[in-house]
Amino acid sequence: MNIPDDAFYGLVAKAVKMRDGETLQRTIYHALRHAILNGQLQPKSRLPGSRAIAQQLLLSRNTINAALDQLATEGYLLRDRQGSQVATLPNSSAIETAAPSVINLPPHLAQLPAGTRRDSPVLAFTPGTPAVNYFPLPLWRRLLDRVWRDEGSTLLGYGDSAGEESLRVAIARHLALSRGIDCDASQVVITEGAREGLNLCTQLLSERGQPVWFEDPGYFGARSAFISAGLPIHGLPVDDEGMCFTSSELPTPRFIFTSPSHQYPLGNLMSATRRLAWLAFARQHDAWIIEDDYDSEFRYSGEPIPAMLGMVPNAPVVYLGTFSKTLFPSLRIGFVVMPKALAKSVQPAIHSLLRGGHRVEQRTLAHFIEEGHYARHLASMRRLYRKRQAQLRVAIHQELTLPHRISAGEGGMHLTVKIAGIDDGKVVDLARQFQLAPAALSRFYLDPSQGETGLVLGYGNTSASRFVAGVRTLNRLIEQTRRGSA
Repeated sequence: MNIPDDAFYGLVAKAVKMRDGETLQRTIYHALRHAILNGQLQPKSRLPGSRAIAQQLLLSRNTINAALDQLATEGYLLRDRQGSQVATLPNSSAIETAAPSVINLPPHLAQLPAGTRRDSPVLAFTPGTPAVNYFPLPLWRRLLDRVWRDEGSTLLGYGDSAGEESLRVAIARHLALSRGIDCDASQVVITEGAREGLNLCTQLLSERGQPVWFEDPGYFGARSAFISAGLPIHGLPVDDEGMCFTSSELPTPRFIFTSPSHQYPLGNLMSATRRLAWLAFARQHDAWIIEDDYDSEFRYSGEPIPAMLGMVPNAPVVYLGTFSKTLFPSLRIGFVVMPKALAKSVQPAIHSLLRGGHRVEQRTLAHFIEEGHYARHLASMRRLYRKRQAQLRVAIHQELTLPHRISAGEGGMHLTVKIAGIDDGKVVDLARQFQLAPAALSRFYLDPSQGETGLVLGYGNTSASRFVAGVRTLNRLIEQTRRGSA
C-alpha cells in the first residue's frame, strides 16, 4: 500500500469529522473517491480490511462495506476475498484538476441576438409580460383540481405527440371565431411556447442554408431559431403597412417571417393589400409564410383582423400562437396551425420530433377555453391594457422632453417610442439600476448601428401608478447619456 495506515485512517477520520449533513457512508465514499482521483491512493494500492477500518474509526462495519461496495460498483476499487485494491484509471490524477483554457463553441452562436433577462419579480416596463396578478388563479386551481380528480393517473403518460385533443379542438373553435381561421384539431400542434413552434417549422420545412426573409426590426426569438437552424436571415424594412413587399435581388426565401396583426416591436398592422401580395408571392415561389400572431388578441379599436392563414383557401401559411401573453408566461403552452395538406404530410414526423407532455395543464386550459373563461379574461385584459396604454401616453407626453414619436399602438401590451440620436442600449442598461426594464429599439434590428433608436415600454406588467415616475427617470437617463456623449 502506498499510503501508511495512519495516514489512511487520518484521511478518513478527518472527512468524518468535517462532514456536513452527509451520511457516514457518503462521507467515506467521497473521501476515498477524491483520494483515488487526486493520486493520494495510487493504482493497485491495497486498503485495510473493512473490519480493521471499522474498529480503528469506531464505525459500523456495514457502513464501511457500503462505501467500499459503492466505489467498487463505480470502478474505483477492485474487491475480492483478499480485500480492496485501487483500480487503475487512465490519467486519474489529472481528471479533477485539468481544465481547458479555451472553450470552442459553434460559430453560429456568435450570431445570436443578446438574450433577454427574465427577472422575477418582473421589472417595470418589461415588454411582452402580461398582468399576471389579474389572472384568475383560484378558478384555474379549481379546474386543475377537477382534471386531477376526474382523470388522475390516466394523464401521467406522455400522451399524443401533437398535444391533447381536447385542447386542439378548443383552440380550433376559438380561432374560427376570433381569427377567421377555418381549421380542425388535426391541423393544430401544441408546442412549448411559440419558440418551439418556430423550431418545429425549421425542422419540418427547411434545410440548412435556405434563406429567410425577416422583418427588420423583428422578434429576437425568431432570429435565434433561424440562426440555430442554419438559415441565413435577410432583413426587410417595415413601414406603416407592415413588412415591405419587395422584388429586390435577395435570394428566393424558404420562409417569410412576419407578425402582421401587431408588428413587433413597432406595432404596425399589415394592410390587406400587402397581405395578399405576400400570399401570392409565397405561392409563386414555393415559400412558407410563418405568421406570428403576436398580441392579436389585444386590439383596442375596430374589429379583429383576420389572420393571413384564413384569408385565402390553402394559404401557404403556418400560424403561430401562444398563451404566454394572454394568460401567464410560465404556462409555456403555444400552438402551430398548418394548412390541412401540410398537417397530413408531416404527421409521421411530428410523432418522431415531439413528445406529449403537460397533459394536466393542457386539459385544464381546454376547460378554461370551452367554458368561456378565456374569452372573459381576454375581455377584462383588453379593458385594463387599453386604460394603461392611454395613461402611459399621458405620462410620456408630460415627462419626455426630447422630440419623440410613438409608433402605431392600436393594441398590444407595449408602446414603442422613437427618439432619434440617443444611445438607447446604454439607457436601458442604466435603467435596470432603477428597477426599470424597457427594451432598446435599436437592438431589434439585424444591424443595431443602422436602426432607429428609442425605447420599447411594456405596460402589461406595470401599474399605472408607476408610469410618471418611471418615464421621468428614463428621461433623466436619456439626458444623462446625451451629455456624457457630447
